[in-house]
Amino acid sequence: MTKLTGHDDAWRAWDEAMGSNRMHHAWILAGLKGIGKGTFARAAAERLVTEAELPQPGWENHPDIIVLDHLPANDTEEEKRAEGKPWQRKRNITIDQVRRMQSRLITRPTLGARRVVIIDPADDMEKGAVNALLKSLEEPPVGTYFLLVTHRPGRLLPTIRSRCRMMRFAALAARDIDAVLRSEIPSADLPTRNAAIAAAEGSPGAALAYVEHDLGAMHGIMQRLVAEGDEQLALRGALAEAIGSRPDRERLQAAIDLARAVIGAELGGSDIARQQHVIDAHTELVRLGSQATTYNFDPGLLVLEIGALLASLAMPRETI
Repeated sequence: MTKLTGHDDAWRAWDEAMGSNRMHHAWILAGLKGIGKGTFARAAAERLVTEAELPQPGWENHPDIIVLDHLPANDTEEEKRAEGKPWQRKRNITIDQVRRMQSRLITRPTLGARRVVIIDPADDMEKGAVNALLKSLEEPPVGTYFLLVTHRPGRLLPTIRSRCRMMRFAALAARDIDAVLRSEIPSADLPTRNAAIAAAEGSPGAALAYVEHDLGAMHGIMQRLVAEGDEQLALRGALAEAIGSRPDRERLQAAIDLARAVIGAELGGSDIARQQHVIDAHTELVRLGSQATTYNFDPGLLVLEIGALLASLAMPRETI
């Protein structure tokens, strides 16, 4: 699990709430995906349920910390999880999971006076699960607290949001993400870390995922495309080689995110016409990124399009 880094404000708010006589019973933890909200939720839950002179297991085995997240997609995937192999998850947190959780709330907490329910991510609850949860938020059992981890709080019903205290997690500074990368993946070299930091846009979880895609070579080529252009298509060919002939969608998405970050770094100049060009290229990459997860694009053509957008910033005669 990613170490907690750069969330001092969130901890101060949590500790102040714990030290008051009016600890809110439900919280929404909102921020970028991969920023550490889920890790914070589990650590905060441990802090909340712990009582002096009572031995406490970690959150994974704590009887008073209930975590609702994505279950294995089927029995086969459940077996893979049990064997420690990669496994596929269900798309949603189901109403059955919420109802099983509610059945546990009938009893008292086991090791103290408090119990915490974590839903991670709350964005992915089925409609029936949301409606069922609302009943528990309206009439929470004594000593029960809810932590709803969300990447897109706007997707939660207003009736859910109105019953929760909002805690927002700001994007991490580059130095904080670099500290996470050096701690979690010490073998990652500086170019790889810099590329991952650029693409992650403040999310350490995203940066860790991008390191796995080895974006360092791509980053250097993309920067050259912006600086030099690519009249002979050589750099676009190098970019295609760096991405690979058969990249999966995650790798393609990582490449798009990295290209968007490279173009974003060009914003802020005094040349108004070029700045509009940068904005147009960035907008087009956002469009490609939103469609790449849905449409079955030809990877080679998509890479060429990404390269053309980057090169167009150095070569005005190239069009987007």
